[in-house]
Amino acid sequence: MEIKNTFKASAIVLALALAGCGGDINITPTVNDTSVNNSNNTTTTTNEGNGNVDTGTDENPCASYDVSGSAVQGEYTGGNCEYSKNFVSPASPLSSDITLAKLDNGGVHFFKSSLVVGENCNTSDSCTLIVDGPTVEIEAGATLAFDDSSSRVQINRGANIEAVGTYSDPITFTSANAIASLKVSDAQPQDWGGIMIDGFGITDQCSDAERAAVTCNAESEGAVTYYGGNDNTDNSGTLKFVKIHYAGGLPAGAEEGNDLNSLSLFAVGSGTTIDYVDIYAGYDDGIELFGGAVNLKHVVVTDTQDDSIDIDAGWSGNAQFILIKHGSVVNAAGNTVNMGNGGFESDGTKVKDNNVAPSAPQIANVTVLTTDETSVRDGKASVAIKLDDFISATWYNTVLVKTTATQSYCFENSSDAEQVVVDGDVSMKNSVAACAVLGKSEAVGSTTFTNWLTDDADANNTILGGDADVIASNGFATIADLKVPFDVTTIDANFFESVDFIGAVSPTDTSSDWYDWAKDAYDNAMANEQ
Repeated sequence: MEIKNTFKASAIVLALALAGCGGDINITPTVNDTSVNNSNNTTTTTNEGNGNVDTGTDENPCASYDVSGSAVQGEYTGGNCEYSKNFVSPASPLSSDITLAKLDNGGVHFFKSSLVVGENCNTSDSCTLIVDGPTVEIEAGATLAFDDSSSRVQINRGANIEAVGTYSDPITFTSANAIASLKVSDAQPQDWGGIMIDGFGITDQCSDAERAAVTCNAESEGAVTYYGGNDNTDNSGTLKFVKIHYAGGLPAGAEEGNDLNSLSLFAVGSGTTIDYVDIYAGYDDGIELFGGAVNLKHVVVTDTQDDSIDIDAGWSGNAQFILIKHGSVVNAAGNTVNMGNGGFESDGTKVKDNNVAPSAPQIANVTVLTTDETSVRDGKASVAIKLDDFISATWYNTVLVKTTATQSYCFENSSDAEQVVVDGDVSMKNSVAACAVLGKSEAVGSTTFTNWLTDDADANNTILGGDADVIASNGFATIADLKVPFDVTTIDANFFESVDFIGAVSPTDTSSDWYDWAKDAYDNAMANEQ
């Protein structure tokens, strides 16, 4: 018996209703015909949007979902699964759970629009937030590819992403140009948009009154989505053993500076897991955090054009084991361009006086490897840490490296950060600054960067020159016995791990998943430099 499935009129009405409540692209829903011939146990798939039929006998492994009893499924072609905007797009987000399997023989899930999960809801437009929305599950070893700077993975409030890989079978989000069967040119930054996750956490972009009335609808950068709420424990899912390469686009029509990051975490709560993430060759920031309390662990950001980790809008999470490397990449024109602005851009507030404390994360076991170059992104210097907007962060067990500095330095600050430096609201502990030049300006208000780091003996910081021996021969781990670490388990034993070293990677570790993850990411970046 052959069952022919089509979009019903009710499904079209539903899609239009969802599009009216959010999204930034308008399309007219079209028929997607997927036929299953139960008599011979094979799947016949209609090519979405053009009516061509693939009559192959192989079972279709592509993701699918039902609309009003009718199946909608990606097209299996050339060993890849292709998903048109009729399968999913910002105007037609997924409202059902889907699973993206690991495909055989290196096949990839290729999205010709954006993978948008859940409704992009602005409650000011009479839209009802769905707290328990759909989930996209991505199996270990799966690869997702995109081919446009506006195309992205967008997890809206209430929806979830469960992307759980392993060291030996990671999940990869990348440019279609990094896939041999899809390549039209060499992969480079801005090939696709990146991952956006919107949460119900607290951001200073909303007031207490808006949070209480469920009218907190902060607008995201890059592509307009809505985020924020009153729950810093919110759970948006899991990213674990995930690679995000060549991301961070500038959507069509967007102003310069209103960009997509490789990974944007908008008011994401602490129930979300971000662990073992490798970000390479991004156009804007590697990770940007807009409030919330999500934690980060085992993160490597290499050769992204702007800031590697950008803190903003009252983020209050923790982070441990962060490796950052600035360097260079070869662009599609064959030119070598310098990558890396701030290792950390650390902003306390985006909107002041909304009863949200400035960003005050606890960040431990960090290594930032800078260059003496200026970023192709904006012509600004490669800096280890930038302090701005009343930031109240503390870095523990951190190693900052700047071997030479004729046009760059380790620290810079805005006038808004001067007083928090003077007052010690932002600090470093048990850390080493091996910097040819310490700060863009040594003076910070009524103090200096040297005094800030060393006046308090209990802070136990050391300032060394750029020629100091602090990095192991592998290029990314710290040398043995560099400094006694701070016991970060005294801050939060549920998150922080006890360590006997400072910096991101132990000098004695040669076999853990973290060592291998960091080494692979570092070696990949170094191999692509010229």
